[in-house]
Amino acid sequence: MLCRRAAFKFNHQRVSFPSSIVSTVHIPKTPLFKRCLHVEGLALAPVVFGGLLVSLWTWKCFMMVIFQNKIIYMPGLPPNSRWERISDYKDRLAGISWREERVRAADGTDLALCVADLELGSKKNLYSPDASFYIVYFQGNASSIPPRLPDLSSTLSMLKREMATEHKSARCTMVCLSYRGYWTSRGRPTEKGLRLDSAAAIDWISQMHQRTSSENSRGLRIPAEVVLWGQSIGSGVATNLAAERPMPENLHLNSLILETPFTSIRAMLEVLYPQKWLPYKYLWPFLRNHLDSWKNLELITSIYSVESSAMPEILILQAAKDELVPAELSQKLYDRCVELQIPVRRGSVNGAFHNDAMFRTEGRKIVSQFIAHKIRNTGTTGVKS
Repeated sequence: MLCRRAAFKFNHQRVSFPSSIVSTVHIPKTPLFKRCLHVEGLALAPVVFGGLLVSLWTWKCFMMVIFQNKIIYMPGLPPNSRWERISDYKDRLAGISWREERVRAADGTDLALCVADLELGSKKNLYSPDASFYIVYFQGNASSIPPRLPDLSSTLSMLKREMATEHKSARCTMVCLSYRGYWTSRGRPTEKGLRLDSAAAIDWISQMHQRTSSENSRGLRIPAEVVLWGQSIGSGVATNLAAERPMPENLHLNSLILETPFTSIRAMLEVLYPQKWLPYKYLWPFLRNHLDSWKNLELITSIYSVESSAMPEILILQAAKDELVPAELSQKLYDRCVELQIPVRRGSVNGAFHNDAMFRTEGRKIVSQFIAHKIRNTGTTGVKS
């Protein structure tokens, strides 16, 4: 009872607070709940799909840079290309005998070569000819060397007929290089590796010529003439080799044949992906493979004097209906040669697509006549007259 009275008395007492405390108390006027902003589904969908598109776009660019070697070089196409043999085409070789040779690049990679020997001219003197010619063939992308041998054999057969009435003897050896990763060659293709491969082929030819050559009737050991023949990406390999270093002392670079060439990989990116909204042509700073024939032509002039007859002549052979490399790229290479004062001539194969210029008689005839002309103009000194 006493407790209740005390509690009741306390409840009725007046409680006072200091004025300093009361003055600092502020009652917030903001509402207890804020209204949240919600993005509707129709507005959110474009943001999500736009972000997904940009992510995939960036991812594909990244993959193209990382795996560019696999995109540019296709040694596994068609699927049976690694298992084809020379003997599979023996009935279509126009009487030309081919053999397989092996050579090692500077980094130890084992490479395959297809080699054929010809005796040209009316004078039969294979062991002491008036001139020795080596044609080094650099293939285009995909497939392997054996399926190309029938067309190459037909070209050599035409060359043999062209030279049948010439009163001089010439030994012509054609060497077809199988890049690393192609056909039975080991390794994986890269531009750096292909440079090593082409150098290995030239060293093999130099050693072969050293073993097989002898002094002529005048007591001279004449250097061999070398023709570099590249098709498509092989044109870039050929110009890389010509621009990278001079030939060995017993070899002389006579000419280049650029079949359906392009100026560079960068130029092909712009051709294959012309749309401005596609990023691929803007990825050229990340290229590890260039095959830049445009740049190589200028380097060739720095190695070989323009004023002398040592400057190699260039034949540019284009396919009239090339579905891959536009004609303006061949035209640019031709104009570049003229600008640099490099001897150049041009041929076009009517009705031919990118890979069948040699399939048509006109293409084989242009090449065989060009090589025959170079052999005729080669004197016993080993230098063009």
